[in-house]
Amino acid sequence: MDAQGRGRADNIDPADQWVLNPNTGDYELRLQPSAAQPSVPGPRSRRTAKAGVAAATATGAAAPTRGRTAPGRERRGTTEDTLLEPSVPGQRRRRPPQDPPPSRRKGRPKKSKGKRILIWTGGTMAFLLVGTSAAAYLYYEHLNGNITSVSDDGAGTGGFSKDRAINILLVGTDKRTGSGNDGYGDSGSAGHADTTVVLHVSKDRTNATALSIPRDLITDIPDCPTTQKDGSTKVIRGTQGTRFNNSLGQEGRTPSCTMRTVTELTGIKMDHFMVADFNAVKTLTSAVGGVEVCLAKDINDPDSKLKLSKGKHTIEGEEALAFVRTRHSVGFGGDLSRIGLQQQFLSALMRKLKSNDTLTSPTKLLKLAEAGTKALTVDSQINDINKLRDLGLELGKFDTKNLSFTTVPVIDNPAEKVKTTVVLQEPQSDQLFSLIRDDTSLTAVKQQQKKEKAAVAARLKGSKADPSEVRVRVLNGGAPAGSAQETLNWLQNDEGVTKSENAGNAEATLKKTTLEYAPDQADQARRLADLMGLPGSAMKPGESVTNSQGQPAITLTLGEDFKGAGVSLTNPSKASDVQKSTADKVECAK
Repeated sequence: MDAQGRGRADNIDPADQWVLNPNTGDYELRLQPSAAQPSVPGPRSRRTAKAGVAAATATGAAAPTRGRTAPGRERRGTTEDTLLEPSVPGQRRRRPPQDPPPSRRKGRPKKSKGKRILIWTGGTMAFLLVGTSAAAYLYYEHLNGNITSVSDDGAGTGGFSKDRAINILLVGTDKRTGSGNDGYGDSGSAGHADTTVVLHVSKDRTNATALSIPRDLITDIPDCPTTQKDGSTKVIRGTQGTRFNNSLGQEGRTPSCTMRTVTELTGIKMDHFMVADFNAVKTLTSAVGGVEVCLAKDINDPDSKLKLSKGKHTIEGEEALAFVRTRHSVGFGGDLSRIGLQQQFLSALMRKLKSNDTLTSPTKLLKLAEAGTKALTVDSQINDINKLRDLGLELGKFDTKNLSFTTVPVIDNPAEKVKTTVVLQEPQSDQLFSLIRDDTSLTAVKQQQKKEKAAVAARLKGSKADPSEVRVRVLNGGAPAGSAQETLNWLQNDEGVTKSENAGNAEATLKKTTLEYAPDQADQARRLADLMGLPGSAMKPGESVTNSQGQPAITLTLGEDFKGAGVSLTNPSKASDVQKSTADKVECAK
């Protein structure tokens, strides 16, 4: 309250003249006259004020209120209003004129402009975060609504785990669903497993293998328990000796049946499946702005409608679909030739997905999320956008240079006069399946193969004896029963190593096949190592031994790594036979 309005300016502290303005939050100097004052002259003590309060309460008057009157409000000259005055602090002696009003009585010091900007920015960001969270939730629900899922009917592992390798079954169906796709013909078909890829990501997430399974591979489809629309389960009877692509769509088979067929064929248990139709190829490539492919020659395929000149091209939409569908204009014109194109396409798509151009573009990422959730049908274990995100984070950890593309080793079906189907090539296919089951990187295998070749070159440097001069004892040291005799027959009948004998079982089991020889038998050892495809590490210089006729001979002991007579052991993976490409390279289709 101001002193001038009371006529008592001599003994009033000027700090009492500063009052809080609630509109600005600052203290201001108020010099306007006050309302009517109590009739009793002089200052009133707190005790007197309390007595007044008690009296007012006893008579039913309003209790006095502490604090000053709000700025601009006039007090009425009533007893009630008079009783409000004692709440004003007692008058104090004037401080020296030169002393400014203490800042602590003025109120809080004004914040600097920089600090006010920070506070407003922080508040704005908080508001945006809340708004974004709400929008994100709505978009999350929208994406979840896009997802189509089908039960895996117990065919999978129950879901991927971060502490083990991951196996995803990628299936491209030729069902003509989606806008504009009925023009490709066969519009009424339930579709087939037209393109099938097993994507294996290693336990340590450093590498991956993409294994293509030919659609025309003759195999057995097992019985498939399948969930029906009403929730019941129907067992769809299996079929022996039929095309692999019949594992989906035909006779009501769902992707879970394709999973069972893959496991039966390869021994690899799947964690999840993803099924893509024609629209998936079109929308995903458009979402990332196209993918780069390469052709070694001009292509004009009226069946797939692909028309591209020799060289590199960026394709998307309908043109991308035509690229993965064409087969008559590449290679031998069959499905195996088309697999090469599809692998090139997938590697190009993988590079684009992991490129900074995509990962740093919110527009592309949103388009990709929209296209992916709409175009793919997934198993019920990953029918939520958060689960798909977690899976995607795991799949995205490996470097594309360590993603190897390969195809199941096959040969033409010998039972057909007109070759339209294929069968597994043994034992190469078993070796490849074993590598994947054992979580062996084909990229690492290729690197190891180079080292082995260098070792072989060093140990095999020199002359080689004629096969007829090679005298060898064959022992079984851990290979399947009968392997020694099988190898003996192959050496004598196919390779001309006639001075060979079956020496029975070795004294101990060996992990690796070995070839022991004396220094003067090095030329014989080089010839046999060459025939057997033995790595340099398998060759063991040692002491001379004799065979059953008392003649000096080298000793071949078949270990647990032995896969069959005539199967090279230079590298147990046969990487040169199975590895086609890695995703970090662009290879032009021929």
